[in-house]
Amino acid sequence: MEALGVAIADALGDRASLLALSGELGTGKTTLARGLLRRLGVEGAIRSPTYTLIEPYDLHGRVVYHLDLYRVSDPEELDYMGVRDLLAERALVLVEWPERGGRSMPAPDLALAFSHAPPGRVVTLSGATSAGAAVLDRVRLPPGCAVLP
Repeated sequence: MEALGVAIADALGDRASLLALSGELGTGKTTLARGLLRRLGVEGAIRSPTYTLIEPYDLHGRVVYHLDLYRVSDPEELDYMGVRDLLAERALVLVEWPERGGRSMPAPDLALAFSHAPPGRVVTLSGATSAGAAVLDRVRLPPGCAVLP
């Protein structure tokens, strides 16, 4: 998952984008985000925002927000968190559990759906916008990843 996060970071370049990471607990959403954030230059501990809800990163002028909406029980909570303001910025925004944001969450540029598929995982990537489709065209899958029919 970390290697796939690196590949997605490389494909994103310096684009501002909204990435939606959906799937059950333990399918690798945070691990992929960690690989992506490392590739973008985050040093030190990369914590899951499960309790803080938002982890901001300022990477030499590039702003990245990692959100985890698992504990959000009502989409209106996003207004109190200032999520609309984050989404209006020219930032890279990674959102785990975006479905918990309801209609408050706009369509993502890139949607990643994670699922268990013993002995590994399956991640379905889809570009919901033209920018997201362009990112998908540039993703170079790391060893151990495959495109399934």
